[in-house]
Amino acid sequence: MRDVDAAEDWLDSWVAGVNTQAERTAQLARQVAALSAKARSEDGTITVTVGASGQIVGLDLDDRAAGRRTGAELSAEILTVMRAAQGRLTQEVAEQVRETVGTDTETGRAVVDSFSRRFPEEPEPDEVRRDGR
Repeated sequence: MRDVDAAEDWLDSWVAGVNTQAERTAQLARQVAALSAKARSEDGTITVTVGASGQIVGLDLDDRAAGRRTGAELSAEILTVMRAAQGRLTQEVAEQVRETVGTDTETGRAVVDSFSRRFPEEPEPDEVRRDGR
């Protein structure tokens, strides 16, 4: 009889653990869906906000932004700021993972890896060629 009781206790414990992990995963999904991140150019003339999937949801250009740059330079700077915002989004997602499911779980690793692959860290400025390649 003890073996049956022990098996039932183990099964109950396992089910509780699965349910807890499912609740945490659902919580993580809700929190990530609500995230956004913002970045600003060094001179403060360009601000980009990205939503939970990395898409631009806000672009603010100070009137001084265009006057200081050619069209190509302005475009490049906007993309740089956008990528910085996406990098911050990845950091925010990683923080939410740490707080909910944990970075040591399969779910946590998969979520963080997904964002890291979509929005890789930008190289240092001296590693980027002037022509953007």
